[in-house]
Amino acid sequence: MLEPSTPVQYVKGIGPRLAEVLRAKDIATVDDLLHYLPFRYEDRLNPRSVAELRAGEMATVIAEVRNSGLFRTRRMPIFQLTVGQGRTKLKCLWFNAAYLQGRFQPGQMLALYGKVEEDRDGQLQIMQPQFEILGDININEEGGADEVEKKAAASLEIGRIVPIYESTGQGKLTPRWFRRIIRGALENLNPNLPDPIPAAVRAHLSLVSPREALWKVHWPDAGESFADLQSSRTAAHTRMIFDELFFIELGLELKRREQKAHTGIAFRLDGGVREAIKKILPFHPTAAQKRVLKEIATDMQTPCPMRRLLQGDVGSGKTIVAFQAAIIAIENGYQVALMAPTEILAQQHYFSARQILERAGYRIVLLTGSLEQDRKRDARRHIAQGNAQLVIGTHALIQDRVEFEKLGLVVVDEQHRFGVMQRLKLMKKTDDRGAMGVSPVKPDGDARCSTAPERDPEPDVLVMTATPIPRTLALTLYGDLDVSVLDELPPGRTPVVTRSLPDERASEVWDFVRKQIAAGHQAYVVYPVIEENEERELKAAEQMHRQLREKIFPNLHVGLLHGRLDADEKEHVMREFQQGKIEILVATTVIEVGVDVPNATVMVIEHADRFGLAQLHQLRGRIGRGAAKSYCVLMRGGKVSEEGERRLDAMARSNDGFQIAELDLELRGPGEFFGTKQAGIPSFRVANIIRDRQLLEAAKREAAFVISGPNSEISKEEIDRALREMRSRWAQSYGLVEVG
Repeated sequence: MLEPSTPVQYVKGIGPRLAEVLRAKDIATVDDLLHYLPFRYEDRLNPRSVAELRAGEMATVIAEVRNSGLFRTRRMPIFQLTVGQGRTKLKCLWFNAAYLQGRFQPGQMLALYGKVEEDRDGQLQIMQPQFEILGDININEEGGADEVEKKAAASLEIGRIVPIYESTGQGKLTPRWFRRIIRGALENLNPNLPDPIPAAVRAHLSLVSPREALWKVHWPDAGESFADLQSSRTAAHTRMIFDELFFIELGLELKRREQKAHTGIAFRLDGGVREAIKKILPFHPTAAQKRVLKEIATDMQTPCPMRRLLQGDVGSGKTIVAFQAAIIAIENGYQVALMAPTEILAQQHYFSARQILERAGYRIVLLTGSLEQDRKRDARRHIAQGNAQLVIGTHALIQDRVEFEKLGLVVVDEQHRFGVMQRLKLMKKTDDRGAMGVSPVKPDGDARCSTAPERDPEPDVLVMTATPIPRTLALTLYGDLDVSVLDELPPGRTPVVTRSLPDERASEVWDFVRKQIAAGHQAYVVYPVIEENEERELKAAEQMHRQLREKIFPNLHVGLLHGRLDADEKEHVMREFQQGKIEILVATTVIEVGVDVPNATVMVIEHADRFGLAQLHQLRGRIGRGAAKSYCVLMRGGKVSEEGERRLDAMARSNDGFQIAELDLELRGPGEFFGTKQAGIPSFRVANIIRDRQLLEAAKREAAFVISGPNSEISKEEIDRALREMRSRWAQSYGLVEVG
């Protein structure tokens, strides 16, 4: 009998050599093999006859090879295959497919899948069909023992709905091979494995058993709806999807409750602290800022460590709220660390903090990787001695040589640009155990804050992001955090007018920019790359900087900012732009965060269709930060894809970051939503958090129910089994807890 943890090499038909090949596809155990799911299915239960085919439909056809050959055109070689059923024939064509020569032999049976079309003569054909060679046997023919084995193998290929797996690129590991191997593994899987999901949860959602789910996903019943199979809407798929989402949410719920069991800092919020907060405000706060500050202050007053996500659209005033929270910690005698993902953003926060906080007497230190060694050494000394009350920096803050004397609050800006563990490493600066060390959670779900005197208190954590995060993604990215939303812009801000224009109208755009500069304003011109890339035909920032400076705006001061400039050059360019000495700033996406120039009223984004929606929205947020009306021009050149058009249309229609984020998530998927795959987003094997939103909500609800037990519906044994499964399968992968 096979167990889920059995190494895959011990599955019949694999062995050590093929196990190494499978490892490249992250298949190391029987469980991994059984979760290598079909990417589609073919209906070979009732395959279409050639006579029944109609142009325009997708169809599966099982037919016999008649003849094949390669013929060459002026442009490319084309491989043509003719298959038949009795007297009816069907033509199949593959372009640039000389490699298929010799692949087919007359008499072979093929399963073909593709879109049926008509050729110029009105004859039916399939272009570029997917195919599988079924063999050259007649399954109705009597024969010896060898023939019986062939018939048994053939029964996995025809007369049923057949799963189609991605091949590995290694000759032997074809979809047919995977069918045979996975079928054998299922037949030999231990039938007495306990279900890790508690019975009450299964009953709430009418979930089938994991064994039944695996069988039916790989070998669907004849009665299964083919459309449901293709869209992962069967009961079997639902069970497997829920498994993934449930154990993620169980880990996050455990983490949230375990954090509440840690010792925190109960900051006082008396009249003196309130007065200090009021003193630093440069303007009257919005109602949203007041509400969010109250939520943060309430958290900070409890002895539980605060774990809060602050979402706010570009320009909503998150930074001033973070500074107000910092005042609470500083006035209580603690230090504050603010970590930003880039030096530009760290420097921007440092300049803002000096303007707002330094005049009130607070001591601020900047620590980034590019600082000179002497300045770094001085900064580290001030931090360790407690002289630095607010420390602003990049990843340099989490280096081993940086020690805080009394860290009370950690603010992480643009969290999605950090790995999950980087945020937690900063939190460990005052607690050697770290925030991820999991102490046992009481079965009754007691989540009261710990006040154990022998343990150093953990700092509060405020995570900020200007990238609006759809609720579905927040549940998987930040499910362990409480959420505050700044949904109101400060007074005087006006929505940015956005237009999408073709390159042919560039001269009109430059005339408009010239008029805005003449009116005393400034402009950005953004490009997706630094140097010329002929292959992608993108205008490069450096080349266009020269053209704009020398030919289009010869009488204006045109600056250049990109990621390859060193820190001093970036700071110099930024300062000149902020002071108005640079009138037009040509830049790459390095300005996406961290540049705040209220006088900039125009942004021209070249090749805008090449950017993601979230990135376009972030870039647009650099303008409209003052009282003057602002304009964003999205330039597009050449043929734009349908998806690119949808992005540009969405930008022109809406300034609402959350609407834009929902569409971006839908278009690009969670793995690429932030433009980076390192954002701590689980890499699901079955689930899709856009398609499976309702199951995600249910998983979060049921995870909270399980952790709050035991009770009349759920036993301690079931809770322990679920937690063991969560730790063994999911915890280390997604950073939910530390195991071992």
